[in-house]
Amino acid sequence: MTRRPILIHPDPRLRRTADPVETVNDATRALVDEMLETMYAAPGIGLAAPQIGVLQRVFVMDCSGRDAEEGEPEPPADPVALINPEIVWFSEETAVEREGCLSIPEMYEDVTRPAKIRIRYLDRDGGEQEQEWEGIRAVCAQHELDHLNGKLFIDYLGSVKRTMITSKMKKLKRERAKDKAK
Repeated sequence: MTRRPILIHPDPRLRRTADPVETVNDATRALVDEMLETMYAAPGIGLAAPQIGVLQRVFVMDCSGRDAEEGEPEPPADPVALINPEIVWFSEETAVEREGCLSIPEMYEDVTRPAKIRIRYLDRDGGEQEQEWEGIRAVCAQHELDHLNGKLFIDYLGSVKRTMITSKMKKLKRERAKDKAK
């Protein structure tokens, strides 16, 4: 497997709508495996294909480490691959969670989203699945699905915060480019 570089905002590929996966095949499964490896190495709890420059409607997530109570050992990994996901229901009740993003490193802000969702998707074998999630799984799935639609969590923030974060990411990209050139 290969770890893929994660795109950093602002990158125009992060603002594009991803294309549906026509057929779940070995190439799709290889992409899922590379995305999981990249996500775990980052480390993160979710990663969408556009974040690694692949404009396909695929994301992976594993919120198992976030489910453990503070001080308890981390439960075993519980990765989920979602291909062509769509939210088929969401609650009117909302929840506010502190969100971050691998494409916007070290920036965290409160975002309001539906508290519960039902999501339909194809799994890594092409089987149709439907899950109802709440808590961190619902937040993560909505965040990653936004990536497939060219939306970032900072789009839920006011313009001043969004502009400030974008400026910080531009500076980070310049610094990383300088470090790479050394």
